[in-house]
Amino acid sequence: MTVTAFEIPVEPLEMALIRQRVGAFRFFEEPEDAGWKHGASRDYMERLRTYWLEQFDWPAAVAKLNRHPHIRVEIGDGFHLHAIHRRSSRADAQPLLIAHGWPGSIVEFDAIIDRLAEPEDPSAPAFHVVAPSLPGYAWSDRPKNPIGPRGVARLYDTLMGVLGYDQFVYQGGDWGCVIGGWMGLDSSRITALHISGFGLRPADMHPETPADMAWLQKAMVTRETETAYLQLQGTKPQSLGFAMMDSPMGVAAWFAEKFVGWSDVPGEFSDPPFGFDVMLTNIMIYLTTRSFLTATWIYRGMFLEGGFEIPKDRRIEVATGVAAFPRDLLLFPPRPIVERGYNVHHWTDMPRGGHFASLEEPELFLADLRAFVRSL
Repeated sequence: MTVTAFEIPVEPLEMALIRQRVGAFRFFEEPEDAGWKHGASRDYMERLRTYWLEQFDWPAAVAKLNRHPHIRVEIGDGFHLHAIHRRSSRADAQPLLIAHGWPGSIVEFDAIIDRLAEPEDPSAPAFHVVAPSLPGYAWSDRPKNPIGPRGVARLYDTLMGVLGYDQFVYQGGDWGCVIGGWMGLDSSRITALHISGFGLRPADMHPETPADMAWLQKAMVTRETETAYLQLQGTKPQSLGFAMMDSPMGVAAWFAEKFVGWSDVPGEFSDPPFGFDVMLTNIMIYLTTRSFLTATWIYRGMFLEGGFEIPKDRRIEVATGVAAFPRDLLLFPPRPIVERGYNVHHWTDMPRGGHFASLEEPELFLADLRAFVRSL
């Protein structure tokens, strides 16, 4: 197994093909009362397209990402995972695996990796940061067939072993929190689990209190209004691939709508809480690596694995920290329900923030992760 230094490439041909398709895109009708109510906003997509063609600098975005130390790690049978591996100068630093989900990427951690490794406050915990790209995403290899989150957990466990980390702290949101749950069940290396979304579920989710019922009703509304994508990507991803793999604007709209619906934005519908540069950098990672389709395979893999429920005879006993952001797609139920499946050691009800916590609220995110690690 090998560890090889890696630099994100800028590929002029891919840039030219993407630009050509963005420039040739033709807009279409939307209802008068649309905005974001019925999906991606035409007004926002028109502004994003103009910025993309006239101002966005992909080579500069790549150079910014390349300030981090990147690696590609062979973890068996010639399969490689890409990761940022930022070691701290601190002798007391702890290994930390920090995991993104969909439709995110390592961009979610770009602004906090250095701060995790070299905190401004010398009394704050420091970390050797490992931030991998999911299998099938970005510069990680594509699996031959869909791999679900439990399979990814095994790959991440191997990754940390190859890097020489026999024990480590884990942080995850979106797919990262589901993968982290499986690692908490299956890995002997993980010493603490910090999650910013309710991923892997206890087998017993029966509501017992009015607060439980209120959460369940809200979760059901979210399921009805925000999770059609999950059913599609988990059942027929190849069909979606034919629509998206040659349509940069289609990918951009598919992602932008999620960054609105899952974030803490003013009112019911408004633009994503990130500027065009962040949005387009994340989008271009998928487009330039042609990984939109294989990134959806983890949904299919989850269905094939059997879902995201903790086995009935199991509980995640590793110390768990919960950062409960109020506008997260994967909203946490009341603590007693979570404790049926997790050894909850630390819990914070956040005053604001949504699904993309480290992007939306980096100060709250960092403070909670540090507080959790200090408490261990």
